[in-house]
Amino acid sequence: MLIGHLAVALGAKKIEPEVPLGATVAAAFALDLVWPILLLAGVEVVRVSPGNTAFMNLAFEAYPWTHSLALVLGWSVLGALVAKKIFGSWRSGLVLGALVLSHWLLDVVTHRPDLPMWPGGPMVGLGLWNSIAGTIVVEAGLLAVGLWMYRSASESADRVGTVALWALVGVTSLLWVSQPWAPPPGSPNAVAWGALVLWIFPPWAVWIERHRSVRVS
Repeated sequence: MLIGHLAVALGAKKIEPEVPLGATVAAAFALDLVWPILLLAGVEVVRVSPGNTAFMNLAFEAYPWTHSLALVLGWSVLGALVAKKIFGSWRSGLVLGALVLSHWLLDVVTHRPDLPMWPGGPMVGLGLWNSIAGTIVVEAGLLAVGLWMYRSASESADRVGTVALWALVGVTSLLWVSQPWAPPPGSPNAVAWGALVLWIFPPWAVWIERHRSVRVS
């Protein structure tokens, strides 16, 4: 799930307007920011597998450090504590910690049963990716709600604030919706290097918010 993670990052602004969008985006995508680094280091494993699901040509063979529920719960608690220290608010910390956890919960919806409950534990996954139409409807719906929540909580200070926001939504949506029809990656390393593009999202979100302000009710 790609735009689903962006959706919850955007929607979190409505819940806690004081948390910067850059922080919510980093938290919502945190697991996938670390994952390609661990792939390149050989710590976690992915395999190119055309037709593995209708929407995705990858088999996620081992990613216990970034995508097992037990470890994700630990990362969520750590994220909440660090955010509380940075922003001086338990509410902000809890929101950002919950965003880290939301990544795993959303992935459970889309993945086939390949998400471990703990390293070496049973695998779970509801398999939404087995349906292209279902994936598009669910994720696009989440994005629509998240975008509405964000825009109801903030307003553009200038044209850049509007264009930068819609550009992020557009680029993310294009990367996401093209996956079923794109040629399979050439190798696991190509997957990892390609996934590193997600690291531009948090600074992009910071740029967006430099040109937006919290909407006064």
